[in-house]
Formats: sequence, C-alpha cells, structure tokens
Amino acid sequence: MDPTNRRLIRPSFNEMKERTANRKESPKKTAPPEQTNAENFYYLKQMQGKTPMTIVLKDGEILTGVIEWYDKTCLKVNREGEPNLLIYKSNIKYMHKA
Repeated sequence: MDPTNRRLIRPSFNEMKERTANRKESPKKTAPPEQTNAENFYYLKQMQGKTPMTIVLKDGEILTGVIEWYDKTCLKVNREGEPNLLIYKSNIKYMHKA
C-alpha cells in the first residue's frame, strides 16, 4: 500500500464551509407552552390518593378536606362533619397537604 495514494476521509474546511452556507437557518427556539398541565396532574394525584388538603382562602379562612373533583374554575372539597364546598379557584390564596 502506497501512502501517497491514500484519500483524505475528512472533508476539507472549504467543503464544510460551503455545506453550512447552503443550509437554511434554523428557526428560533419556540416559546414554552402556555399550559403545562402541572395543575391538573397535581389535582388528579391528590384526588386519587384522597389526600387531606388544607386550603387557605384570600380572606384568611382555612378549610380542610379532600378534593372530590375539579374543573377549570372551581374545586369540590369533601369535609368530615361539615358540609361539602364548591370553591372558586380565584378565591384560593394557597393550598397544601394537611
């Protein structure tokens, strides 16, 4: 085998420069989705586990119960020894596991 007849496997710098110049510019990164469904996942997890939750309302009232169901605007909370409640999400300051 004669070393002078070997072919260069790697393309030359000029060839690579031409290839990259011919490519279309990649589009900018897309914005993250507006809805991640993390809230829905959290509610489903708490509902399936029947986790006792403490809900603090904007007026300072504290409610404790299990989330029975939810929709876009409200939660239904089952409470022991007290009436069940339908709470608007807009009235909830924060919530956590009891």
